[in-house]
Amino acid sequence: MNQAQTRSARTAAVPAPAGSQPLLAMVLDSLEDDQAQDVVSIPLEGKSSIADHMIVASGRSSRQVTAIAQKLAERIKQSGLAMPRLEGLPAADWVVVDAGDVVVHLFRPEVRSFYNLERMWGFGDSATGTA
Repeated sequence: MNQAQTRSARTAAVPAPAGSQPLLAMVLDSLEDDQAQDVVSIPLEGKSSIADHMIVASGRSSRQVTAIAQKLAERIKQSGLAMPRLEGLPAADWVVVDAGDVVVHLFRPEVRSFYNLERMWGFGDSATGTA
């Protein structure tokens, strides 16, 4: 399976509202390009008014979390799909990239397992990255 097919299969696995689909696809592609680990996509439509989709992912270190978050925010801005806001960059243990319809949580692995957002939303086991 080539890279485009992998991305298509991944975004098709969890349907997103039509308005957020281009942003969601761009975010997932960016995370993949920057080697984010254990990416989990959680649909929030009908569960919460905060966003249509929440993405939870890990970086291997604070430095990688910072780099992933900054690149993602820049790519979102350049796409014109949203004006992202970043929170948590100074420590980079947990960085939130809020792009409106899509909210991305980037963690160092040990911080991610402590907060376990996926389980809070009833969506799999963060230790394995499965849904």
